[in-house]
Amino acid sequence: MTKFIDFVIFVHTSFLEFAMTVEFVGMIGTRPGSEASGANVSIIGGTVDRDYVKAFAKAHEDGGFDRVLVGYGSTGPDGFSVVSYAAAHTERLGYLLAHRPGFVAPTLAARKLASLDQFTDGRLAVHIITGGADDEMKRDGDWLDKDERYRRTDEYLDIIRRTWTSETPFDFDGKCYQLKNAYSEVKPVPGSLPIYFGGSSDIALEVGAKRADTWATWGEPLDSIRSEITRVQTLAAKYGRKPSISVSFRPILAATEEKAWERAYDILEKVQSGRKGLPPRVPTNTGSQRLLEFAEQGDVLDKRLFTAIARATGAQGNSTALVGTPEQVAESILDYVDIGVTTILIRGFDPLQDAIDYGRDLLPVVRAELAKREREGARELATV
Repeated sequence: MTKFIDFVIFVHTSFLEFAMTVEFVGMIGTRPGSEASGANVSIIGGTVDRDYVKAFAKAHEDGGFDRVLVGYGSTGPDGFSVVSYAAAHTERLGYLLAHRPGFVAPTLAARKLASLDQFTDGRLAVHIITGGADDEMKRDGDWLDKDERYRRTDEYLDIIRRTWTSETPFDFDGKCYQLKNAYSEVKPVPGSLPIYFGGSSDIALEVGAKRADTWATWGEPLDSIRSEITRVQTLAAKYGRKPSISVSFRPILAATEEKAWERAYDILEKVQSGRKGLPPRVPTNTGSQRLLEFAEQGDVLDKRLFTAIARATGAQGNSTALVGTPEQVAESILDYVDIGVTTILIRGFDPLQDAIDYGRDLLPVVRAELAKREREGARELATV
């Protein structure tokens, strides 16, 4: 079975205690298949296979993941329903629900999210996605341009936060929304429902810095991510905030480095085969355009950042890979942690098997290194 997986590694470091908490988040879909299957299969969407969803979610829970992303597509299944079903078949696994503002009133979205959070006992987070191609939005009747959509998202998230936290009815008079006596009796479980936020354009960075708990981007070289972190945190400081930073990759693992690269180029060949005869994708979103610019610099950047698949797909979604043995890929992940990245979103090409492999071979290596750093930090404190 082939369909990609996303995994998130969230790392929080306390300077005083040198304590590190790592949250691993995967991605579940509702059917097998991916662009690496040699067919032009959407990475999000498709028909609903209940047994597959259940098995996929349980594989992540059994593998020690903390949370899984449920993606959003303009032709795919409803994410609220997917989360509800998957959560009913797991006990501790958390869920990161992708949600596009504008199609549901923000007060209703706030109640829906809070209700789902209550029914899952605080296992929910929400990933806000605003950009994308205009024709995708028009499928659901949204004719606003990208900048207008981000301005609407700004108000949308303001209202959601107020709905979750206000103990009394409130009014709201914005350019996109006007509310009178807005209120929700249902609130999220205390301390839950963080907001993740994706986007790389100027207006996306501004809104994300203002509203997000975690700002998310795709896998770029270290120097570029370092610059983006500075940019986001500088913008967020204006609002007295400091969001976490998420970066996405697609690890390609094998027992040896040589076999890992053989696998990487085999996947590339399958992707190219699946795209044969189709017109090239010309992305309009800034994140994809940036990935294509990096792909033009070479197939491999930094130690093992593989960009050729991004070029082959037109940077459709997260499409840069980290290639090597589990130890080598873990080393590269930690390079990003060292520059201030707090969340790593990792997508595989063979979903169920990658979930097993990552849980068995990659995540323990990252965790072991972080635990080692914690012990060394504690010893340094003890000698001060």
